[in-house]
Amino acid sequence: MTDIESAKEAPRQSLPASESATATERPSSTARLVGVDLARALAVFGMFAVHTGPFNPFPTSGSGVGEWFVWLASGRASALFATLAGFSLVLIAGRPEPKTGLAGRQAKARIVIRAVILLVVGTALAMTDFGGAVIINYYAVYFLLSLPLLRLRARTLALIAVALAVVTPQVAYALRALLSESIVNTIDSYDPIARLSGVGVLDFLLTGFYPAITWMTFVVTGMALGRLDLASGAVRRRLAVVGPALIAFGYGVSWLALRLTGGAEKIMAGMPGMKDFGAMKDPSAMKDPGMAAGSFDLPVGSGLWGPDAWGLLAAEPHSASTFDLVGCIGVAITVLLCATVALDRLPWLRRPATPVIAVGTMSLTLYVGHILAILALPGETATPPQSASFGLLLCFVVGATVFAAVWSRFFRRGPLEYLLNNATKLASRVR
Repeated sequence: MTDIESAKEAPRQSLPASESATATERPSSTARLVGVDLARALAVFGMFAVHTGPFNPFPTSGSGVGEWFVWLASGRASALFATLAGFSLVLIAGRPEPKTGLAGRQAKARIVIRAVILLVVGTALAMTDFGGAVIINYYAVYFLLSLPLLRLRARTLALIAVALAVVTPQVAYALRALLSESIVNTIDSYDPIARLSGVGVLDFLLTGFYPAITWMTFVVTGMALGRLDLASGAVRRRLAVVGPALIAFGYGVSWLALRLTGGAEKIMAGMPGMKDFGAMKDPSAMKDPGMAAGSFDLPVGSGLWGPDAWGLLAAEPHSASTFDLVGCIGVAITVLLCATVALDRLPWLRRPATPVIAVGTMSLTLYVGHILAILALPGETATPPQSASFGLLLCFVVGATVFAAVWSRFFRRGPLEYLLNNATKLASRVR
């Protein structure tokens, strides 16, 4: 279901006379949600880039556009996707005021149903060569963990997000340091999901590409943004300061700290060679003890490119350090704000952007579709495909945009969104 449709289905709540007057003086919040769909489309394109574009961990002035786009999207596109997932949870639970009573219980039931379906679909995809790179099965855990937070206000959610960003990277590091290969194997042997797909509960919570212990920071941030009135000029001005400030702090302080402490040299010394980066993007390598020195998130050990703690100062994609989380949150806030303001202040942009916005309204369909398309490429068995290039990326972006534009002319929802919406209707039986 799209954000706009979620907002339309929410029950109307009476407003005080002063608030009602204000509401009539500015565009409806539904119009603002088009910007959310645009931001989600950009996140989808970013994940296309990571999975099909030319990968270069160290782009230079001589690098091509595709390499720079992939570098910018790495880690940040999936973080934006997770942040917008949190935003959508608030739309289901009630925005700006959370639903209570029967409506609140049914909203929670809808979220649980979505979690179950995403777990099934994500696990099926994880059984392919994509393995741990699939994110939607992790969403199931995010959704369930978010249930106790659905009735919290924006300020409280923001404080929780800050606490998670500051505390959880260090906790995750310590917990991963306590793990051994035998412990991981023992836990996975009792986990039916891990035995089925290779990506189980331990991965979801701690050791995967998108572990909930740190990635809930993005989801809770999205929930806080969902509680805000994005139509308010004051809110926009604050976000316009907060977003870039977080980007500067996350990436700037990390860069400075690593160079003042000598950590940059330590990390570079432990980094894998260029030939190993292809293996790093193969999620199956994460379970291979031989790749322990060349993986971002590991079931055994805890550092970034090594067993030491220098990775906690890094802001590299999927390093899940405090600086990485803060920087990615800043990017997510900035992209969401820019998309929202652009469509609001530049009405002429709405029409040419319609096909891209349509991509955001059926992100689940296109995410699953692009994985199946990559797996169907002739002669390709690796993830990302060996034919990864800027040309392949353009094919995926253009193909997804054309499909979404044509489909949206005849149907309100994408194919998988339609099935998901029908399944969540079971929540109406909750009493």
